[in-house]
Amino acid sequence: MPVLTKPASSFINGTWVEGSGAFVSRYNPAVPDQAVTSYHQAGSAELGQAIQAAAAATTAWDELGILARGRVLATAAAAIRDRAEEIAAVMTAEHGKTIAESRMEVDASADTFDYHAASARNPVGTEFPSSHPEERILTIRRPLGVVGVITPWNFPLQIPAWKIAPALLHGNTVVWKSASNTPGVSVLLTEALAAAGVPAGVVNLILGPGQLGSELVSDPLVGGVTFTGSVPVGHHIRGIVCGRGAKLQLELGGHNATLVLPDADAELAATSVVNAAMGSTGQKCTATRRVILVGGGHEDFLARVKDKVSKLMLGPGTDASVQIGPVVSPSARGEINAAIEQALAEGGEILAQSTLPEGEGSYVAPTVLTGPRSMTICQEEVFGPVTTVLHADTLEDAIELANNTAFGLTAAVFSSDERAIRRCVSALQAGLVKVNAPTTGSELHAPFGGMKDSTFAGPREQNSAAAATFFTHEKTAYLRLAPRKA
Repeated sequence: MPVLTKPASSFINGTWVEGSGAFVSRYNPAVPDQAVTSYHQAGSAELGQAIQAAAAATTAWDELGILARGRVLATAAAAIRDRAEEIAAVMTAEHGKTIAESRMEVDASADTFDYHAASARNPVGTEFPSSHPEERILTIRRPLGVVGVITPWNFPLQIPAWKIAPALLHGNTVVWKSASNTPGVSVLLTEALAAAGVPAGVVNLILGPGQLGSELVSDPLVGGVTFTGSVPVGHHIRGIVCGRGAKLQLELGGHNATLVLPDADAELAATSVVNAAMGSTGQKCTATRRVILVGGGHEDFLARVKDKVSKLMLGPGTDASVQIGPVVSPSARGEINAAIEQALAEGGEILAQSTLPEGEGSYVAPTVLTGPRSMTICQEEVFGPVTTVLHADTLEDAIELANNTAFGLTAAVFSSDERAIRRCVSALQAGLVKVNAPTTGSELHAPFGGMKDSTFAGPREQNSAAAATFFTHEKTAYLRLAPRKA
């Protein structure tokens, strides 16, 4: 299994910089004694240099023009595709996801750069009528300047692409604090951007401890912050960024419900639920955490779920026959197993469970639970291959149960009853509602974001209009002709 061929480093002002902090290594969760990536962590000094470099590069990058920046993004997409196998291999080694999932993520990330490159030709302003005959009122968009990007490990290439591509397109420079669990993927993406012609100072990568995130979002030179991660950290960032009046975009946790009505297609619903709950080892904020069976008559659905879960193949992601890889770390494995044990202690039962593979990797058996609604696992997000089946007598009871969490990211409903579907789409408190489809998955050209503690009341991600709204300031210009001289 190939690993990153050189030590990782931070990237500041166009140069790879060895950090002044501790020397750390990232180990393969499937092969615990295999160090995939090693590096010296950046410290406050390196972060300060990166912010200064980004600030100094803003004017030239803005003046290059949006069409030229779009061409750079298109070149970056090609560079990612040229190194697709290398990036996917490092992703699987660092994260643990299957090689098929890693390849899909690389392709989706390249598509993200292509999508935003193409949107460079979208309209960027609006004209309004004026009461003055020789005046035009126009809106124009100006970049924020320096954008702080903080990303998680579960989609180490795709989520950075969601944030970095539109930030660059709209004339911003970036200081990127990437996840400590996946530094090698971050290095490879940064190399691709540099090879594509992104000028020095425009993209800066910081490999360092979590505390640097607080320093990044606190810096007055950072005009906007986009963060994906946990709810507590997101709330901490919100207090800092909003307190100083900068722009903020947050995508946080989820506790997503899938409603299965009596008329649902049992095979479609079972396949979707198992894939959404267990795919990527359940390490998705959009994963199905609760399955709510409405009314009776769900024996066929449950039998199919049990059969599919029992047949899931676990093992190292490099094995093409494997469907579920390890979770990201031994500590994550311990937290997930502890949550399962707590659910059992609170009256839960195991409906279905996969077989663990041999070996010392960080494996968690995909598990389907059932039990009382009062179980802690019905409220708190467990970031692993675990879902809980609950029962509701009526559709209204099911909707109330689905909404009974602090989260509101995604939801799904399986039914052919159009009235019931419309009611769910309207009443479910989720930013994305899927009908006869899994809670996971989204389209680049559609906005992505949640409600309640899953997000922040601001512009969404992905969609080009939402991206322009977040990554720019809107200005209104009143252009009046000077009076003609006699």
